[in-house]
Amino acid sequence: MDDRTYTAAAEPGETVTVAGWVHEIRDLGGIAFLILRDTTGKIQVKFEKDEMDDDLVETGLGVHRESVVAVTGDVEEEPRAPTGVEVTPDSLDVVAEADPELPLDPSGKVDADLSTRLDNRTLDLRKDEVQAIFAIRAEVLRSVREAFRNLDATEINTPKIVATGTEGGTELFPITYFGQEAFMNQSPQLFKQLMVGSGLERVFEIGPIFRAEEHNTPRHLNEATSIDFESAFYDHTEAMDACETVVKAAYEGVAENCQDELEALGLQDEFEAPEGEFPRLTYEEAIERINATGELDEQLVWGDDLPTEGEHALGQDVGEHYFITDWPSEIKPFYIKDHDDDEQLSTGFDMMHPTMELVSGGQREHRYDHLVDGFEQQGLDPEQFDYYTKMFKYGMPPHAGWGLGGERLVMTMLGLGNIREAVLFPRDRQRLSP
Repeated sequence: MDDRTYTAAAEPGETVTVAGWVHEIRDLGGIAFLILRDTTGKIQVKFEKDEMDDDLVETGLGVHRESVVAVTGDVEEEPRAPTGVEVTPDSLDVVAEADPELPLDPSGKVDADLSTRLDNRTLDLRKDEVQAIFAIRAEVLRSVREAFRNLDATEINTPKIVATGTEGGTELFPITYFGQEAFMNQSPQLFKQLMVGSGLERVFEIGPIFRAEEHNTPRHLNEATSIDFESAFYDHTEAMDACETVVKAAYEGVAENCQDELEALGLQDEFEAPEGEFPRLTYEEAIERINATGELDEQLVWGDDLPTEGEHALGQDVGEHYFITDWPSEIKPFYIKDHDDDEQLSTGFDMMHPTMELVSGGQREHRYDHLVDGFEQQGLDPEQFDYYTKMFKYGMPPHAGWGLGGERLVMTMLGLGNIREAVLFPRDRQRLSP
């Protein structure tokens, strides 16, 4: 069947075999139409009942919606058809019959809730607008990889089964590994730092991370895609520059290569790639601006983490992507380096969309003694991380980097209401199948 013609390539005057799904059937009495759908679009198949073999008509009009069929026939011009052409069939083969009762309607005429859609994701993905999300997601990842390569970064793949967590704590999924306790990795952080101490120097990774957080919100997942970057001889400001470059590249790739998909989502007139430099607010400026909005019941003070409602208030105030820099050292991880002239301030930063956090990063602590002190200050045992800390004895350069949530990037880019819409088969507290 690989000699089939895609529906979008069918031209008048040709004899073709098209194959795909039965999108719908319209029976108008003496004439009827079967709309066939494949990955490139739809084409109309015309049945003139009085002029065709009865068995052919019966097969064509009796097949259930979403069955897979192959149609061979002549292509004719028909301005009234959805694509300007139609096929008059000589034969129609039912390749795979669908049940008459479908759990959801891929035509989109009948809405289904998100849970039903995710339970039947294969059917759900037959909708143009759902396919568009994942075509755009694929373009985001392609554009991101290209941007990293333009930064002379090498793509790496790090272990997802580890002996210890990146940041300690209880947000780890334990597994049994040949009789030993192990965990699903919550971040490639420690491994990508080890790589910048090697000859690679500048690296990136796009891969899964696993977090056993008991969130049940529209913006959290327990398995997510992390887009990570780390570079030797970068400070936190240069890491922010790289972050801005990569995020802009993702938007620009979509704007250039996904116009049909944006149209399917109704975004063709409003989608814009960010321009200009992203504003950089200090943590202190951020809490001052949040407090000034009057949106919170209690005023934020130094050392508070930013609550969701505070992020929303600040995002509305700023109105574009922006960075929050110079966080208090006490609320950033042990591997984030403090400013040399103020140990109360870290070089950590977050990059924000107006609606949520997308990126966390900073300059890393590359001095062995300071790194070990950081472990102890956060109640972690440095000996459990010996594979990591000992490499800092052998010449670890200054370095900086960040991690970007892939699903959050797509979600905010397209204005999706739930992060699960940006994942083929999401994993959360309630969902382990499919």
